[in-house]
Amino acid sequence: MATNEKEINNNLFDQLSIVERLDKATAEGKYKEESETIKKEINRKLYQQPPLTSEQ
Repeated sequence: MATNEKEINNNLFDQLSIVERLDKATAEGKYKEESETIKKEINRKLYQQPPLTSEQ
């Protein structure tokens, strides 16, 4: 969960980038391929080792 304004802004920029990439891929007829690439990128971030934050 985002804890400050900078983290929230970063998350919003990431989401906007995803939407822009999907819009471009749709216009080029490559939506499915781009969608799969984005899913893989998100999963890499989600399951990276070690985690970005540590629970204390």
